[in-house]
Amino acid sequence: MKKTFTNFLLLVLLIAVNTDGFAQKLITKTGSIKFQASTPSNEEVAAENKSVSAVLEQSTGDFAALVLIKGFRFKVALMEEHFNENYMESEKFSKATLKGKIEDFNIAQVTSTAKNFTLKGDLTIHGKTKPVTIIIKVSKAASGVNAIGSFEVKPEDFEIEIPNLVRKKIADKIKITYNFLLAK
Repeated sequence: MKKTFTNFLLLVLLIAVNTDGFAQKLITKTGSIKFQASTPSNEEVAAENKSVSAVLEQSTGDFAALVLIKGFRFKVALMEEHFNENYMESEKFSKATLKGKIEDFNIAQVTSTAKNFTLKGDLTIHGKTKPVTIIIKVSKAASGVNAIGSFEVKPEDFEIEIPNLVRKKIADKIKITYNFLLAK
């Protein structure tokens, strides 16, 4: 009986070590996405979400990120309410996602100096999916990697309607900035 239990413990330990050895995913649940939609001489239209989930499969370069729309925080509460109810319809379209592949990704090439990679994939916002190509800067961090960068989107590409009354107060292109510390 004792030998069987010892063999069982050894098997569990081997599985744990092997599983850990094959763990190639780096993740975060505290990534940050900011967007800036301001126009000159108007009130700032900007928000940040600090609860973004993202995962990077080191061996393949597969990347995915998910942001809950209601998690964006504005300086002005009324602006946040309008964003959720009138523009993003966050009850109906509760999340935005980015799924793709970092081309020619090789974790061995990642150092403490940021290196540019190209991420090609699909961005889904407001229930609409569009192909995107994004430059992603990846650098080594103490517990994994940092992935940072920015890109622009047009609200009309995702069927987000901006009323004529405020059209001139919101930029034609929205700048999205992201920052992910991905760790095992």
